[in-house]
Amino acid sequence: MDENKGLSMGALTAAVVTSSIGSGVFTLTSSLAGGAAAGPVLLAWLVVGFGILMLALSLNNLLQKNPEAEGVQAYAQAGFGNFAGFVSGWGYWLSAWLGNVAFATVLMSSLGYFFPLFKGGQNVPSVILASVVSWGLTYIVNRGVESAAAMNTIITICKLIPLFTFIVVGIFVFKGGMFTAHFWSNVSSGVAGGANIWTQFKSCLMIMMWVFVGVEGASMLSSRAKSKSEAGRATIIGIICLLIIYVLASVLPYGYLSQDALAKINQPAMLYIFQDMVGTWGGAFIGVGLIIAILGSWLSWTMLPADTTMLMAEEKLLPAYFGKKNKNGAPTFSLVLTAALIQIFLLVLLFSEEAYNFALSLCTAAIVVCYIFVGAYQVKFSYQNKDMKQFWIGFFALLFQVVAITLAGLHFLMLVCIGYLPGIYFYYRAKKDYSLDGGKLTKMEILYSIAIVAFAIISIVMVAMGAIQI
Repeated sequence: MDENKGLSMGALTAAVVTSSIGSGVFTLTSSLAGGAAAGPVLLAWLVVGFGILMLALSLNNLLQKNPEAEGVQAYAQAGFGNFAGFVSGWGYWLSAWLGNVAFATVLMSSLGYFFPLFKGGQNVPSVILASVVSWGLTYIVNRGVESAAAMNTIITICKLIPLFTFIVVGIFVFKGGMFTAHFWSNVSSGVAGGANIWTQFKSCLMIMMWVFVGVEGASMLSSRAKSKSEAGRATIIGIICLLIIYVLASVLPYGYLSQDALAKINQPAMLYIFQDMVGTWGGAFIGVGLIIAILGSWLSWTMLPADTTMLMAEEKLLPAYFGKKNKNGAPTFSLVLTAALIQIFLLVLLFSEEAYNFALSLCTAAIVVCYIFVGAYQVKFSYQNKDMKQFWIGFFALLFQVVAITLAGLHFLMLVCIGYLPGIYFYYRAKKDYSLDGGKLTKMEILYSIAIVAFAIISIVMVAMGAIQI
């Protein structure tokens, strides 16, 4: 790359920050307060921040040294074969559209501030309107309309101005005595009898990992840097900035309201906390910005799953019709399939007590599969090239993802296996269509498929028996 062209380190750092911040930061405090006091929350942020930094550095290294890999899911295929590529790519696809379900819940909850009909975000009117928005965005993308630079600028402003305003006001109204009261003890009514520090720590992991979903896109921006060295530094600075923003936005309210009050506040929490801080105009200020930001992000994430399956079709991991484009250059089959699945899941939310947390947990669990392969490939690639510094970065990235999903809830990973059932069929059809390995699954692929199907069946049975709550 020409050293005189591309993004400067400052511009790249800003891009890393703005492209990673989504709707999750606006709901953080209440979600965290439902299971943890301020002390365990800060401890969890330290661990999650380190793990995500290792992941981002791994992605940055692989992008620089293996630029021909198109899409973050391609690293699994490059390092561990076609079936691993399918598992990673399908997990990325699942995560992308499950994230839209979480967007739908937050959007309806935000509209509920202005129109009580939608309050809570998971009643019949909310599902109907969310369905209309989902299919409307699918129609727009299918017509070949993409997110323009001007629109991205507006979305970024709508996210950052309310966010920074909230943080500044939060600093001024912060009360040290309130913050240090029960610093390590869970007094939330949601946890009977309280909980120890370890239990509180574990309750934070999935929520915190959710707000970093999409960090792989920020890392990919490093290919537009003026130099590789600047890309690495910008990635580190960007992740640290993100961590500071997330910590302040989620922890400052512990110094304004009690943990019990924060846990009971409606979602999106930031909207109602800011209203309590400054009055009614504060809720409207956060609400309007959040609604615009979600619609913009939802548009981008409507394109993302379709792009993912299109890339997989190009790599012969899915049948060709997943990548077939209409006259507007959009993959219609992928778009319609994704919208139909979102529709089904929106109906499921009517019966879920914690719709938003359930959607974000499944989204995070699905993308963790992809991140695990990134860490594993970073370890393998660095070991083969005798780069021990990058080897250890990959090792810690891999270790964090494996340990975090184990502590946060393996049952979510089991539920994600249900989403792989149709994917395995499509993978088999691709092998048959392209006459790969004689048009059949290999012995190892059959064994892996049986394991996925077994976990899916077990999770279905556990849901039916009430052992897994949705």
